[in-house]
Amino acid sequence: MSNHNDHSHEPANYSLAFRIGLALNSGLVIAEVIFGLLAHSLALLADAGHNLSDVLALLLAWGASELSRRPPTLRYTYGLRRSSILVALLNATVLLLATGGIAWEAIQRLREPGPVAGGAVIGVAAVAIAINTATALMFMSGSKGDLNIRAAFLHMAGDALVSVGVVIAGVVILVTGWFWCDPAISLIIVAAIVAGTWGLLRESVNLALDGVPVSVEPLAVRTYLAELPGVAAVHDLHIWGMSTTETALTAHLVMPAGSPGDAFLARVCQELHDYFDIDHATLQVETGDPNYPCRLASEHVV
Repeated sequence: MSNHNDHSHEPANYSLAFRIGLALNSGLVIAEVIFGLLAHSLALLADAGHNLSDVLALLLAWGASELSRRPPTLRYTYGLRRSSILVALLNATVLLLATGGIAWEAIQRLREPGPVAGGAVIGVAAVAIAINTATALMFMSGSKGDLNIRAAFLHMAGDALVSVGVVIAGVVILVTGWFWCDPAISLIIVAAIVAGTWGLLRESVNLALDGVPVSVEPLAVRTYLAELPGVAAVHDLHIWGMSTTETALTAHLVMPAGSPGDAFLARVCQELHDYFDIDHATLQVETGDPNYPCRLASEHVV
């Protein structure tokens, strides 16, 4: 016998935020290409390429956000919710690779400091700060509860930090002539971005491998189920992320007196939601008849 509770944590709709973010960042890329060609600035063209990766990251995150809202089908019985986990993992990987490229370039420039680009580059960087900060703020509220949205937030916030570094380094160099300041600030910013992205990567990998979401304590869930009235044992307990916002659970409850009815199952599912933020619970009730042992009773059998 099983019971399911309502899906109360459907992915939030950030469609408008994605549209605005894509429009702003696409405009920035176009502007950097135009000004880079007119000013013969390789730095601006390189930054345009970097910002283009942000546009692609936003497109991926938006696509995953939309796919995760699709209803289930005969072939995809959970819908396409898992796409949000895969894109969060991909975006975390891309972000780490991008910061690695920045770090490599910064180290090379520390060895051989060169003149920083002129006021035009600093001006464009200031515009980039405004655009990336505005885009990041649109995703800030959802970044705590949704890894996919957090990936979009980190991309935008990371780029805003890089642009801040460009402006600060440019001003310091114009005043002092310390060319090493530019790569040094870049390395500090890279360290800050990696620190924030590493947690995203770790959580994304955990969810991709059907690990228990970090917000759920599995021992507490097991204890809750084991202490329910009439429950003699709990086995085949599984907790995993259906998406970056929804958690699922399956478990076998051994109840020698038999099933207590739908009211009991409905209450347990509701409490799993209220206490542990588990949205989709499926419970199987067994009496523990030795003549028909459950082959999944052993903790080592999946």
